[in-house]
Amino acid sequence: MTIAIGSDHGGVELKDFLVQLLQAKGIAVEDMGTNGNDSVDYPDFGRLVALRVAKGEVERGILICTNGIGMSILANKFPGVRAALVHDPRTAHMSREHNNSNILVLGGGFTEKSLAEQILDIWLKTPFAGGRHQRRIDKITEVERELGTRIKDKT
Repeated sequence: MTIAIGSDHGGVELKDFLVQLLQAKGIAVEDMGTNGNDSVDYPDFGRLVALRVAKGEVERGILICTNGIGMSILANKFPGVRAALVHDPRTAHMSREHNNSNILVLGGGFTEKSLAEQILDIWLKTPFAGGRHQRRIDKITEVERELGTRIKDKT
């Protein structure tokens, strides 16, 4: 599995921490930046990750900004992306089991490193349940087709 990860200045510290955790687990990581504390615009980095996921160039992505909301809004504009702003282990689990999320979004200003590590572990390990949840994902995919926003048909 390859994971693309990106953040703005409000999430760079947590991003760097997660990059180290992922690499320690033997997971390939594409760090899309940013790499400093200078103020940057989150859409510039969020789009790099979301586009890689939308095109199927990486299996999953992680985005971090100060509160996670901006990155969530941006990422979910991309067809095939199911970005989930996660706050705790339960929402991490449900985002994968029920929604088959492919981008994890965290608030760098609200998520302690120890909690982020728990969330990441659950998000990586939890499989998609399918069944009635697949029917719902299929309906989202159909909306994308109707709107003409599919980049690549991955069904």
